[in-house]
Amino acid sequence: MVLFGYREGRAEGAAAAAFLLSACISLVGCGETPRPPEKPPTAVRVMPVTLSRFVQEVALTGQIAARIQSELAFRIEGRLASRYVEVGDRVAKGQVLAKLETRQQDADVSAAKAGVASAEASLKEAEATFSRQKDLIAQGFTTRPNFDNAKQALDGAKAGHDGARAALGAVEDALANTELRADTDGVVTARNTEVGQVVAVAQAVYTVAQDGPRDAVFEVFEALTAKPPGDKRVEITLLSDPSIKTVGTVREISPTVDAARGTVRVKIGIDDTPPEMTLGAPVQGAGRFKPTDTIVLPWTAFFTVKGKPAVWIVDAVSKTASLRQVDVLGYRTSELLLDDGLKPGELVVTHGGQLLAPGQIVDIKMDGDPPAGQDAS
Repeated sequence: MVLFGYREGRAEGAAAAAFLLSACISLVGCGETPRPPEKPPTAVRVMPVTLSRFVQEVALTGQIAARIQSELAFRIEGRLASRYVEVGDRVAKGQVLAKLETRQQDADVSAAKAGVASAEASLKEAEATFSRQKDLIAQGFTTRPNFDNAKQALDGAKAGHDGARAALGAVEDALANTELRADTDGVVTARNTEVGQVVAVAQAVYTVAQDGPRDAVFEVFEALTAKPPGDKRVEITLLSDPSIKTVGTVREISPTVDAARGTVRVKIGIDDTPPEMTLGAPVQGAGRFKPTDTIVLPWTAFFTVKGKPAVWIVDAVSKTASLRQVDVLGYRTSELLLDDGLKPGELVVTHGGQLLAPGQIVDIKMDGDPPAGQDAS
């Protein structure tokens, strides 16, 4: 019994110990949950912002045009009867290019010629009468009033004759104006009317590019015209044959902007135009701007915010990242050229930016540092 009782006591003690252990485990389970280990800062590579001297080069496509173009028009109104040249034809000074119907002018000339003939007859009669009265008054066989009347009749006949001649000249000029003639040697570049069309006074019928100096005409974005050129000379290359080159200078910059395209027309004057650079020939113009201080970054630093260019900046003290908009000057192979938005010495993320969020703490490594675990050698 004692042995039995002793064993029973040990069993009760073991049960109590198991209960206490279970309670302790329960108490531990009801305590604070242990925090997971903190995530290490995102590793990024950065480079300090530095300024580099950069010479921007611009190459644009344009075409050859005449420096002077004439808009040819009739001096009188009428219906176009015929035209004798087409676009692309060469014309010489004084050559007839088109003609109006002349029925009215022909009738006016005929009437004016008849008027001149009548005036000439009246003048001859008045001259004969005056000559006779002059002889008679010298002999005393006529009166002074008769002589004066003959003199007045002669003066009137002369005036009538002059008026008739002037009227004939006017209608002959009108007849001549039914012909449109070239005012200079050149090439027809545009035709604006059709046969049978009624044209008004000064309405352009043809456009003629005058022979002589040529221009290379380009449509340039407005922002480029605000930058000072490094060299006023522009190299002009014929696109169909790049071996044909010449040099020109900026001659004219249009004061107005094309509202549809946002461009400004720039004319480059060419003093020595190769014969291969004909009117309308497509050419390329290459020029340079003055050197400027520019920030050059690798293309891997490029991001966008709200559709505008941006880069990630890291604060050197707090190690936090932020996204900043920048002004892009241009692009080169694997490089981004910035005009504004950054200051020298600021740290720009070049690798790892796709993993960042604003305010995120990062672990920075400079571009050129070896990866972890490798020697600099």
